[in-house]
Amino acid sequence: MSALPNGIALVAKKPSQPKTRGFLHIVRHGSGINVFYILTYHRLDRIGARPKAMLAEGAQALIDLLEKVGVDFRLREVRGALEDILRLGSANIPDLWLSDDEMLEKGMIEG
Repeated sequence: MSALPNGIALVAKKPSQPKTRGFLHIVRHGSGINVFYILTYHRLDRIGARPKAMLAEGAQALIDLLEKVGVDFRLREVRGALEDILRLGSANIPDLWLSDDEMLEKGMIEG
């Protein structure tokens, strides 16, 4: 760590891994209080570890899991995907950029 004259401290970071573009596929099963969701992250380059399905039991668990993954609920595409899940039973959330380390940390790929 080094200090600059104006008091700003810089912390040396390890080089970050390149991020891979992908999308999150969400499928709803059941209805009412018995609803559950299966989420799978798909890399567009199809290189690396295979995706691992994630389970969310109920709507609140889905929202919590999406927050953990880093989905931005302010985006129109995300809000539209959530509406599609309610209406149609499945949807994709596009343009998620994650590194292998991030995917492993969030439980989205096999370790």
